[in-house]
Amino acid sequence: MQLTGLLRAGYVHPLNRLRLSSLRPVIPVTDPTYLSVLRLIAVRPRLSQREMASSVGVSLGKANYCLRALMAKGLVKVENYRKSSNKLAYLYLLTPAGVAAKAELTRQFLARKLKEYEALRLEIEGLKRESEEVRNVGDPARRR
Repeated sequence: MQLTGLLRAGYVHPLNRLRLSSLRPVIPVTDPTYLSVLRLIAVRPRLSQREMASSVGVSLGKANYCLRALMAKGLVKVENYRKSSNKLAYLYLLTPAGVAAKAELTRQFLARKLKEYEALRLEIEGLKRESEEVRNVGDPARRR
């Protein structure tokens, strides 16, 4: 995506100054919602918070909280559209640390889902065996 001309050189948006310790979120950035927000920002940086909340499936307040947490951690930075007539339109960008965090969160998410998949697969196999045993007990022709 071409972003040239949208950002003003040397300008730091006030929301990017959220690194104050008093604003640091208490929830660590490991919640799956953060990964969803990072992935969404990577592909659609011009998304509004309302659209982001709808896409991720959370409330507008939680989307705002997640964005502020990601900004406080230095994973996302925000800019106003330079040529936008709507001065409340923001451009959310992943910082290099944000790209690295997204990759790490993706790795953790995938590992967790693979573990869940394996546990579910074993449970299904056990249920199939149990079902076959019950069926074989009730049918004398199937006994071996």
